[in-house]
Amino acid sequence: MSRADTAPRRPRPLWSLGLLRNEIGTTFRRWRTLALLAVLAGVPVLVGVAVKIETGGAGPAGGGGGPAFISQVTNNGLFLVFTSLAVTLPFFLPMSIGVLAGDAIAGEAHAGTLRYLLVAPAGRTRLLLVKYATTMLFCLAGTLVVALSALVVGALLFPLGEVTLLSGTTVSFGEGLLRALAIAGVVALSLTGVAALGLFVSTLTTSGIAAMATTVGLLITVQILDTIPQLHTLQPYLFPHYWLSFADLLRDPVYWDQLQKNLGLQALYTVVFGSAAWARFTTRDITA
Repeated sequence: MSRADTAPRRPRPLWSLGLLRNEIGTTFRRWRTLALLAVLAGVPVLVGVAVKIETGGAGPAGGGGGPAFISQVTNNGLFLVFTSLAVTLPFFLPMSIGVLAGDAIAGEAHAGTLRYLLVAPAGRTRLLLVKYATTMLFCLAGTLVVALSALVVGALLFPLGEVTLLSGTTVSFGEGLLRALAIAGVVALSLTGVAALGLFVSTLTTSGIAAMATTVGLLITVQILDTIPQLHTLQPYLFPHYWLSFADLLRDPVYWDQLQKNLGLQALYTVVFGSAAWARFTTRDITA
């Protein structure tokens, strides 16, 4: 027996870039993922065309309805980025995340590949971390797709120039772009709670469809609860309650209170449901 055979093996690292690269490549090559990104990219097109048709390209849009900055779209196409993110954040973006996260573990179990992933040198904790990291990358990718699509459509349909913030201050177009990038980052971070919730649900079943439907159903239910006035004492603890606080980045000075509450709440949901997913997955009897 050689020295190599008798030498103790080094413990596997908790993180593996190879496993992560493989998971990212597999996820973003799936037709379902590409279809979700295509739907997200199409929303700004529909919003931009609707505003263009309604206003004929001149004058404020919507008569003051919708998000606080939609009336600025015809004056500056950059506001289509903010409007599109406000339109997609309540449903389209979290629904996409719910589909991806809900299928993360349950889909592997249903396809019969989960057992082989765990036989390979992956480990349950590391596999769960990789699944969550991939879901978070999709959060960022989906948000950037919406923002980039809106920027292109806004530039084609409306003029671009200096940005008048919600507080009345005018900033350069370059600073407006930086604020748009910051808003995209905040929107992506706002979805971390949904991603953790979906991953937890995914560890509870071996049916990917059931996990996706449950996650989306919970999302819709929580959204409804957040609109009922009688539940105002509960609503600040619901993960979508502060989602639209990203609009405070369009003020000068920036209002940080709601933004901090939003990010803190998402961190809390991530810790709670991430821990629950880990506890469930590491003790689960894998038979598929």
